[in-house]
Amino acid sequence: MIQPLSGVRVLDLSRVLAGPMCAMALADLGADVIKVEHPERGDDTRDWGQRIGRNNTSYFNACNRNKRSICVDLQDEAGQRVVRELAAQSDVVIQNFKHGGAEKLGLGYEDLRAVNPKVIYCSISGYSALGPEKDRPGYDLVIQGETGLMAMNGEEGQGPLKFGIAAVDMFTGMYSAQAILAVLYERARTGEGRHIQMSLYDSGMMITSYYGLTAWLNQADPAKFGNSHPSIVPYGVFDANDGPLVIAVGNNGQFRKLCESVIDSPSLPEDPRFSTNTERSRNRQVLLPILHERFKAYSRAELIEGMRRVGIPCGEVLGLYDAIRSERTAQAKVWCEFEDSEAGMQAVHAPPYVLDGERASVNRQPPHLGQHTDEVLRELLGLDDAQLQSLSEKRVIA
Repeated sequence: MIQPLSGVRVLDLSRVLAGPMCAMALADLGADVIKVEHPERGDDTRDWGQRIGRNNTSYFNACNRNKRSICVDLQDEAGQRVVRELAAQSDVVIQNFKHGGAEKLGLGYEDLRAVNPKVIYCSISGYSALGPEKDRPGYDLVIQGETGLMAMNGEEGQGPLKFGIAAVDMFTGMYSAQAILAVLYERARTGEGRHIQMSLYDSGMMITSYYGLTAWLNQADPAKFGNSHPSIVPYGVFDANDGPLVIAVGNNGQFRKLCESVIDSPSLPEDPRFSTNTERSRNRQVLLPILHERFKAYSRAELIEGMRRVGIPCGEVLGLYDAIRSERTAQAKVWCEFEDSEAGMQAVHAPPYVLDGERASVNRQPPHLGQHTDEVLRELLGLDDAQLQSLSEKRVIA
């Protein structure tokens, strides 16, 4: 069992996606992640996506595996006290309240550092804590618009287009996990924690990557290329006579092999307009229609077999369900099925980490709302039946 973070406890006060994704990454690597939820509605995402049982959904399950769920009312002083006591026994605290929200609850960095000087405290906000918009709430869609991500996505002539997934939220979660791991490593040497401050806007700007740098250099928006590549040709989606496939011809040698050994067009690499990638990119409007026509003379299987034989990267374009159920997915063990006590057989993604030839496992299925409240409070705070009953009757916990 892969547990490099065994012994690390994480108190997850976050909700929706960026924070929960961060906490799940740590849980996948063996950390004990305690997710604190509202006693009645739980995480917002328990009402997003397809219903699974009473309180779980496809959206919630996608970003909360390997965690324990407790329900504590953070608006109640007794609930705030419970969370502070849990923070005193935690290595990491993750929160994504609106700016200043945690402080109003007595759960800000300084509040928790007072009870745990070594705590690593990760705040995730919409906008940078260093800028004037730090009080603004942040949403993935808005950030995709404001960072230029929507403007660079899609085909030339098409209007702004968001990514199919909440990419900014997910990247922010992963960047946050990286920062936490770095400070955990540092703390092993110094004994000191830190306040990590991450934002959706910063992460959204970061993932513009080479497109962003191109815009900076040219002082203008780069052209949009859709499924194609701005500087590699041919690269993208092409249609065989029975379906689409993806092809990535990365160098001149591969282009010559494609033309000579796969699509019976040996004259194309000899044409000065197509002899180098620079020229192919410059003359893409001439070359691509020729290639599209040639590909339609073959089946997808014929093209893929021919390209793989000579070492050209290629593959089928699959529907999402077909990809999930593919033999490749089964062999890689990147999908995990489990029996849910409320909803029967269910599935979640398996963690992507493979260490020493073993994939990190799903040790805990996505928790039901408040499933571990009594367990955690007994284990960590030593509460007895009478104390738990009293807190439950006062609706501090559920």
